[in-house]
Amino acid sequence: MSALLVGYDLNKTGQDYSQLIERLKEFPGWCRPVDSTWIVSTTSTVKDVRDDLMKYIDSNDDLIVVGLSGNWATYGLSPTVNEWLENNV
Repeated sequence: MSALLVGYDLNKTGQDYSQLIERLKEFPGWCRPVDSTWIVSTTSTVKDVRDDLMKYIDSNDDLIVVGLSGNWATYGLSPTVNEWLENNV
């Protein structure tokens, strides 16, 4: 499985993140280290994840999906997030 970073901005005032968040929680593994940034474990490619998540955003929104290499560093994040990163990235 690969770890992919997913970041998004829903740019229209009043947009509902709930469907996007529910979809992100369906990945085999996930963590949400900061508000609009998730890291998911998946066998899917970055393009496949991007295409899948585009169903839950509008055309004026921003979305990025990046494969992670295993190198990471954090500051101020919870021990739970750091443990998840240690085990999955």
